[in-house]
Amino acid sequence: MIRLGIHFISRNGTHCQLMPLARRLTVSAQPKEEPKDRSIRQGTTENVRPETRRTNTSFMSNVFRGEIEPIQVFPYPEQSDEQKDLIHTVMDPVYRFLRQEHDPLEAERIGEANPATLDEMWRMGLFGMLAPEEYGGLGMTNTTYAHLGDIVGEVDLGLGVIIGAHQSIGYKGILMYGTEEQKRKYLPQVTSGGNFSAFALTEPGAGSDVSAVKTRAVKSGCGKYYTLNGTKIWISGGGIADVYTVFARTEVLDDKTATMKDKITAFIVERGFSGVTSGPPENKMGITISNTTEVYFDDVKVPIENVLGKEGDGFKVAVNILNNGRFGMAGTMAGTMRICIQKAVEHINGRVQFGRKLREFGNIQEKLARMAMYQYVTQSMAFMVAGNMDAGYKDFIMETTISKIFASESAFTVCDEAIQILGGNGFMKSTGLEKFLRDIRVFRIFEGANDVLRMFVALTGIQYAGSHLREIQRALQNPIGNLGIIFEEGSRRAARTIGVKYGNDMSAYVAAPLKDSAKMCADSADMLAIAVESALVRHGKGIVEMQFVLKRLADSAIDIYAMVCALSRASRAIENDLPSAEHEILMTTAWCVEASERVRLNIRQVNSGDFVPYCDMMSQIASNVCDNEGVVQQLPLEMDLH
Repeated sequence: MIRLGIHFISRNGTHCQLMPLARRLTVSAQPKEEPKDRSIRQGTTENVRPETRRTNTSFMSNVFRGEIEPIQVFPYPEQSDEQKDLIHTVMDPVYRFLRQEHDPLEAERIGEANPATLDEMWRMGLFGMLAPEEYGGLGMTNTTYAHLGDIVGEVDLGLGVIIGAHQSIGYKGILMYGTEEQKRKYLPQVTSGGNFSAFALTEPGAGSDVSAVKTRAVKSGCGKYYTLNGTKIWISGGGIADVYTVFARTEVLDDKTATMKDKITAFIVERGFSGVTSGPPENKMGITISNTTEVYFDDVKVPIENVLGKEGDGFKVAVNILNNGRFGMAGTMAGTMRICIQKAVEHINGRVQFGRKLREFGNIQEKLARMAMYQYVTQSMAFMVAGNMDAGYKDFIMETTISKIFASESAFTVCDEAIQILGGNGFMKSTGLEKFLRDIRVFRIFEGANDVLRMFVALTGIQYAGSHLREIQRALQNPIGNLGIIFEEGSRRAARTIGVKYGNDMSAYVAAPLKDSAKMCADSADMLAIAVESALVRHGKGIVEMQFVLKRLADSAIDIYAMVCALSRASRAIENDLPSAEHEILMTTAWCVEASERVRLNIRQVNSGDFVPYCDMMSQIASNVCDNEGVVQQLPLEMDLH
């Protein structure tokens, strides 16, 4: 499609107009200034410190250092009535279209989305939702994008990947780091012009380890272009994209040492450049309608003006693109969980076994209740993060990462349990659940494998906590000039030592029925902070290698953020007198009971004297299996199958 004013000419020649109200939901692609204040609910300002020394407003970052920073979690982000009306005006036609016109099972059988479906999605502007209107997009909010994810997640995750690979990461780098010339040249092509984009980072030897990239770009002697050579694998949209964001190693002059260093640089590469080719579509377990291919760069001449961001800043560009795009995954997974729950409920409401409906059995009730809680918390995370991004906050890396981990794992659990509830019916393709299960599985790998992201969460939090400890160490070098810092920290540590809480009380921010649950969350935050400090003191820089410890710290952090999102959203439901308020109280209360117990167990393991020997045993078992290239023991019949 070619953008003409606010009208479009589609690829089939049909003339159509952009949704007229979408232009009123605008959000800048550039980060706003950090908000100076965020109002606290009326009657809940007790124990709130009006000022803070910190510049990082991330809730989870501050939990790692033992403090509660409420500004990004309380109150729960709200949309104005006008915004709500506009979102429904834009999204309701999308929902009807996808439900009525897209057949996910037929699309999977064919192996690709129906071209007519994609044309209509282009016409609706769904591939340019977050881009400003001046570049051909709809200029919508992140909250609206999360809402789109929720809709698409209910219909077909393959479509969700097509949208996300193109918009969340494909051309997101141009939005975030592009020059004005780059934006004006490329964004109209990929937001409304019918040209797909792709994010080309992964290589045969570089999956989650961005630093292992081998693709290389060599600057010409004249300095006017780079020659790019390398192979990228598993690129979503790789076979259909016309514009790629490519990451390659380059030699860059280091300002500090005045020497040439090998660093990663990001490039905008067109398929039309000579030497760009792609392989056949991969034969995948799921999301089969999403094109996934290898992409090859053979002596590709890339103009110097196509460097994205600064030369040598490619690692930062890649990480920030991924961090900025992950929030949409939680919205999508929430939609998938909702339809899985709906199918399970339809079954247990009508199915009779042993003279009783399935809904009357306690084990079924426990499954369904937990499925509902997983969906509620995932959705709460999705719109919490999106709302904070819309408000202009910049410190959300921890939260987007946690939401990705939690959502992808929760969705798989919910879908698996739905299949279990349906029994043999769930195993049949006709219900659609087995397709959801196959499609969901990749989301624990997409945009950073969850195992790696857990280490990222723990180490990012520990690094922030460690910087605070260094601040105290510096203060102690000049005790007279830093008495305030020293006395405050001394009081805090003394209180923790004897089990007395010091300031970390969330009850001021939640509605009355949730105060006990808020205490569980605050207690969990205290336990995590103490464990982090203890681990830093015990292991020092060696904490980086203590992955058994890091995993449990990360899991605790995930549960704490899940609790606070649920507490904030349920408090909103109470204060707004929503019809679902009592149900939300039930789910939040039950969730906090379970989550706080998991935190307690994880922290107990980290602090246990038996934990290190246990870790050593697990390492040795794994080493034995690797050395034996498989299972070590023979069959009980003492038959060697090797």
